[in-house]
Amino acid sequence: MAVAPQTEPRTEVVAGIATTGRPAVLRETLKYLASLADVPDRVIVCTAGIEDFDGPLAEALPFSLLVVEVERGTCRQRNAMLDMIHGEEILLFIDDDFMPSEGYFDAVRRLFDSRSDVVGATGNVLADGISGPGMNHDEGRAILNGMPTPDGAQVISEVYNAYGCNFAVRASTVHAHGIRFDTSLPRYGWLEDVDFSRNLAQHGKFVRDSHMRGVHLGTKFGRARGVPLGYSQIANPLYLIRKGTMSRPRALRMIGRNLLANMVKSFQPEPWVDRRGRLRGNFVALRDVVTGRACPERILML
Repeated sequence: MAVAPQTEPRTEVVAGIATTGRPAVLRETLKYLASLADVPDRVIVCTAGIEDFDGPLAEALPFSLLVVEVERGTCRQRNAMLDMIHGEEILLFIDDDFMPSEGYFDAVRRLFDSRSDVVGATGNVLADGISGPGMNHDEGRAILNGMPTPDGAQVISEVYNAYGCNFAVRASTVHAHGIRFDTSLPRYGWLEDVDFSRNLAQHGKFVRDSHMRGVHLGTKFGRARGVPLGYSQIANPLYLIRKGTMSRPRALRMIGRNLLANMVKSFQPEPWVDRRGRLRGNFVALRDVVTGRACPERILML
């Protein structure tokens, strides 16, 4: 009697989406994920209110979907999803406007199965609407459809930090060391990806995988207002310097680059960026630095 060969259990990849105020975008992204030949094993959607998810999709989904409601804040929402994974699962954080390419989830499985030293990985963003007016899902599909399937060797390189729109983490490492997103970075938690990455990188390698490819639409509505974001551009890097999760030269370069961009572009701002609001936020933060009051939570009062 023939005995079936033993096979290794497949690593489960859970896609985690934190979303606030963009139910139409979320719905289109879930429909897109369901259309892939290569899908996540589970999807967790963490909303800040039931209105952020406008009901079940008409289409049958090829993955299980769990929708949970948590107090508003990217860090709180992502921590809630971390609490829902276990064992050797991989949690892939994607923004509600990120479109992974075909093969993305299999690339995640291959990477974490083959490299026990890797604790986190971020993907290769083929196009990023965050630096322009943003894109819709049809435009994202067109970009992905126009990209050839990667036929070269998988290129894995170490990175300083993940890009928050798409990065995967190993559940066992996260839980073994109690690593969580810092809820002192409120609302959209600007630079929370840097802080989390540097904490996780103390326990293994954080890498970029060339086969984890996708498009970030950079949807503009539902994003942070100019003044609070401008404040965070100053206060958050300084906070991470004090924590030790961002090097002083890197943080100061980021502050200088954002301050200069806001000053120069405020004379003729892009239609999709509130440059003058960001600049006002920068100046409020600099005033608070001088008076010793600067801290990320101050955006809640702006």
